[in-house]
Amino acid sequence: MEFNNLLIEKEGSVARLTINRPQALNALNSEVLGELACAFAGLEKDAEVKAVVLTGAGEKAFVAGADIKEMVEMNSFEGHAFGLNGQKTMLGIEKMKTPVIAAVNGFALGGGLELALACDFIYASEKAKLGFPEVTLGIMPGFGGTQNLARLIGPGRAKELIFSGKMIRAEKACQWGIVNEVFPGEELLPKAMETAAAIAATGQLGVGYAKDALVNGLNMTKEDGFRYEASLFGVLFATEDQKEGMRAFAEKRKAEFKGR
Repeated sequence: MEFNNLLIEKEGSVARLTINRPQALNALNSEVLGELACAFAGLEKDAEVKAVVLTGAGEKAFVAGADIKEMVEMNSFEGHAFGLNGQKTMLGIEKMKTPVIAAVNGFALGGGLELALACDFIYASEKAKLGFPEVTLGIMPGFGGTQNLARLIGPGRAKELIFSGKMIRAEKACQWGIVNEVFPGEELLPKAMETAAAIAATGQLGVGYAKDALVNGLNMTKEDGFRYEASLFGVLFATEDQKEGMRAFAEKRKAEFKGR
């Protein structure tokens, strides 16, 4: 499928998805949200794709936020629907079994930070700036930001960032636990692709089930999370990949995983 606002390139088992609206700092409007949902659904079904790197076109922004030009005249009903649409897209990314790395190459603000938080983890360039400026516009995060940020770094830090509307640099975001690692700008994509390739080389059933346990376990009690983990752990012992992985280890050779 062709997209108006996205570029998809494959390097081996890794797909690089680029939001391509540099003239609008890659802002998220309804069309982009729909294309992202469609693109990620397609990538999850693509057996050749075992990891995804998400980034933004241009040198200024990953995603500078939701598109204010689209939102400015919305009424309450339309704003609610727009928020639900954004949340649906973010949840689709969170729940897909294929791992997704956000490569934040510039501004990740509002909906852009929410999009990055929907990915499994974030790498950022030294020049990246992150934040939730919604309160300075008279609104609040609406694509899952209040929930995902608080779960990631705790309510205190989340409240500070969301209530103030301030931007923080990548290094501080890394210190707070929002970003995993910070790189010089020219190294960001190569490092993200390198990590994605390393993930793609592992047993994808194991990765997918581990992601399932991590994402869904956060919404359970610890004891229920343990039980859920054990059930998924047991299921993997009925797969060909488990037999191949352990036999390869015993035979001191590289495993050839088939995803089944």
